[in-house]
Amino acid sequence: MAHTNNHIVIMAGGVGSRFWPMSTPDCPKQFIDILGVGRTLLQLTFDRFKDICPVENVWVVTNKKYASLVSEQLPEINKENILLEPCRRNTAPCIAYVSWRIKSKDPKANVVVTPSDHIVTDTDEFRRVIKSCLKFTAGTDAIVTLGMTPTRPETGYGYILADLSASSPRNREIYRVDSFREKPDLQTAEEYIKHKNYLWNAGIFVWSVSTIVNAFRVYSPAISKLFESMLDVYGTSQEQDLIDKRYQECENISVDYAIMEKVEEIFVCPANFGWSDLGTWTSLLMKTNHDLYGNTAIGENIKFFDSHNCIVHTIGEKKVVVQGLDGYIVAENQGSLLVCKLSEEQRIRQFAEE
Repeated sequence: MAHTNNHIVIMAGGVGSRFWPMSTPDCPKQFIDILGVGRTLLQLTFDRFKDICPVENVWVVTNKKYASLVSEQLPEINKENILLEPCRRNTAPCIAYVSWRIKSKDPKANVVVTPSDHIVTDTDEFRRVIKSCLKFTAGTDAIVTLGMTPTRPETGYGYILADLSASSPRNREIYRVDSFREKPDLQTAEEYIKHKNYLWNAGIFVWSVSTIVNAFRVYSPAISKLFESMLDVYGTSQEQDLIDKRYQECENISVDYAIMEKVEEIFVCPANFGWSDLGTWTSLLMKTNHDLYGNTAIGENIKFFDSHNCIVHTIGEKKVVVQGLDGYIVAENQGSLLVCKLSEEQRIRQFAEE
């Protein structure tokens, strides 16, 4: 039985520019069936939380222009639970808005905040960990973040340095955070993974709504004042107009900088459920089934000859043949075709803009 004070917040406003041409500003990666499984990343995120809270406690924060995509893909969610940002302002304003909105409806709410474009391969373990963390935050004024056990020296993720010397007396799986570390260079990442106490920062947070609202009041008073001042319009017909007018006043800042790095009572739950943030084509190649030669095909009728370690994503094509390539991305979407070395994928954002 899902707990009635549990709420799930799915952040779905990103533009996914590193996945061009599959991901475009009109239809970013969270709205695409990237894995070829019949469900988009947003839908898979929603599915993972099925028995954690009632569906009326699921919230999605997205950009105004994706409103109809969210409604189409998640018809189960109440329209008023889809919060629309008029402009992009990073994760702190996004989380503040939905936190005050939830608090106005359920002051006892216990909340999980998750990105919409990550994947998890072991959903049973994921649910177990989330429930364990929710139980912890329901009885404390702590913020819990999930830390993934690293499997490689990844330079694309931030890291959490955990104090593993003693777990919390209330929950044996939860430890204090020593510090957050920015995305490292390769040498630093290699150092990190020699130690058990460095974890990948998955950007998934668990807290009670009163804890996060208080944290904004203390550490981000300007953002806090803005959303506090709208208390009497949440859930009314004036809410969107006021958000449209005032949201842009918020500082463009991540919740990590605004809150996480400053808070005293902050904990991490080390976890292992086959997580990836699917930030890059390489991460998709690593998370999908490949043939004996390391090739991944997503789409109909894709044939490889003399090719190794390639990823081909051509959902709309009748037939695709790739010969003689090693370590390449081949991706087609709506008349745009990308053929790019995997080793040069950090340039895709620039190619897309040109």
